[in-house]
Amino acid sequence: MPRELLRPGFSNGLDRSEMRVRPCTTQRRSYVLTVVIFICANAGALANTVTSELHGAIPTAATTKSDEPALDELIFRDGDRIRGHLLKRAGDTLLFQSERFGLLKVPAGQAEVILAKSPSIPSVKAATLTTTGDVAVERAPFSPLAMTRALKAFFGDWHGRFNLGAEVLQDVSDRTSTTVEARLERKWSSDEVKINGRYDYAAVNQIVATDLIKAGAEWRHDFSGRFFSVYRPTVEWNRAFYRGGQPADYVLLQQEAGAGINVLKTDTRRFRVGLSENAFDTWVTPVQSHSAQMVESLFTELEAKLPWWITLTNRAVWYHSFDDKSNGWEDRFEVSKKLTETLTIGAQHETRYNNPDVRSADYQRHRLVFGFDF
Repeated sequence: MPRELLRPGFSNGLDRSEMRVRPCTTQRRSYVLTVVIFICANAGALANTVTSELHGAIPTAATTKSDEPALDELIFRDGDRIRGHLLKRAGDTLLFQSERFGLLKVPAGQAEVILAKSPSIPSVKAATLTTTGDVAVERAPFSPLAMTRALKAFFGDWHGRFNLGAEVLQDVSDRTSTTVEARLERKWSSDEVKINGRYDYAAVNQIVATDLIKAGAEWRHDFSGRFFSVYRPTVEWNRAFYRGGQPADYVLLQQEAGAGINVLKTDTRRFRVGLSENAFDTWVTPVQSHSAQMVESLFTELEAKLPWWITLTNRAVWYHSFDDKSNGWEDRFEVSKKLTETLTIGAQHETRYNNPDVRSADYQRHRLVFGFDF
């Protein structure tokens, strides 16, 4: 309200003071009305100007969604899925660029690819640049991913795993143990070859209790139908073995030749049963003695690929000697879980009792190992 209306003695009629106020008020209203009309008349142009200035700085949901490349899915037989881009199919191998694991080479028989609705397959050159970028992000020149790729490039079609396990226990005595293991395998249409090596070391109160080197190989050939043959040479060198309190280190060579039948054979489950003839040769190094004998055996093998990248394997052997009617057995059980495409954690249980050659050691071992695959 104008200040003049509050002054004492002011009348309701028009006087000079009111005449001075009204022109000022009318002029202000005219200015406001002019500004409002200008803004309304140019609102569309101002909105277009602001939108064009902010376009690209703040992308809309539709723009962001359309800019994102469509991803393909690589689905394994056990149900595991990996998202990325299918580069190409080279023979029986799928080249797949994964978002998390880089460039993968997957046998076509182990997985299938579901293409996105609008497939956007980058070139091999782009995949190479992306792979290099993934390694650079890790900021580690000897990262497991980089080491795995180097091993794959070196071994080619051979696949393998390196395992490492260690234990340090202190109670009434100090115990330490270390296990290092390496495996290689390669598959053809009817043949499969495996090579493995392991070193076990254990000490109690700084006294060596186990010093064992073991290496072996396996060649399996599948015939038409369900039948197969197998040949397994194994060598074991125990450098910390005692019998009757006396050193009895030995070298054990076992050659197993047998045949069997595939009871179950699928992409994710395998169960085999067979009979073998075993030749045992043992050299006791402290006394330079040698012994040899032939023993028959019955064996079972189980391989299972479970969901969530879990693998279960078991090989059980029962020995029987027709010469002295003695029996013995061996069993090796392992369950492993792939944490990533590269890293693996596993638990192993191995038992040997009453080996056909009594100069060999009986044992029962449990291990927790970490490894990486290539």
